[in-house]
Amino acid sequence: MDKQHILDEIRKTAAASGGAPLGKSAFFRETGIKEGDWLGKHWARWGDALREAGLAPNQMQIAYSGDFVIERLIELIRELGRFPVHGELKLKRRSDPTFPSHNAVARLGLKRDLAVRVVEYCKARGEHSDVVALCAPIAAGPLSDSVTSASSADSKDAVKEGYLYMALLRLGRERRYKIGKAVLVERRTDEISIQLPEALELVHAIRTDDAYGIEDYWHRRFATKNTKGEWFALSRQDIDAFRRRKFM
Repeated sequence: MDKQHILDEIRKTAAASGGAPLGKSAFFRETGIKEGDWLGKHWARWGDALREAGLAPNQMQIAYSGDFVIERLIELIRELGRFPVHGELKLKRRSDPTFPSHNAVARLGLKRDLAVRVVEYCKARGEHSDVVALCAPIAAGPLSDSVTSASSADSKDAVKEGYLYMALLRLGRERRYKIGKAVLVERRTDEISIQLPEALELVHAIRTDDAYGIEDYWHRRFATKNTKGEWFALSRQDIDAFRRRKFM
């Protein structure tokens, strides 16, 4: 793993977290860069890597309670007059460092899960009826195994939350990679594997609030390597580029 690439990712993820560098575990979750990629090769300690990137090592990683995250999310919903999207969470964090990071919010679930939790939190306390009214339609929305399922003729144009995944199919000495979208990634790859001579291996999944748009982006990026439909013959560099993304 190239040292400069790791330093660039340290700076990039710190900027996305309001200037605070990530711990090594969170850094791995965000970038896919393992401790073994740098430990004993470029640095002896994670703090040394942070210092070389021009950042002060964290003295303490803040752990937010679920209730605290929900309370701050309620404030933002009321401020916006709607349920926030990923970009609005990041903007709020940048303008207010006390607001939980988008990663802290994401740990509570996808959009529908969050809306359900907000509604339950408000109703249990008999408060925030205005926020309940904004969240109830999202909380009552349908769950589907795949974000490709449509509830209306124009649903493909709507923003869809879920994951964009890359899965590997081994065919003898050949390797083919499928890039598709799903809400439940493991279930989706299992369903596809039933139709194939070999099982699919999940390579990586990117959380997204625009599954159609992000799928289109990666399909166009790898268009010259497309073999058929959602299948691609990819290089190691292509795979690494995909794995570096945790949210789009």
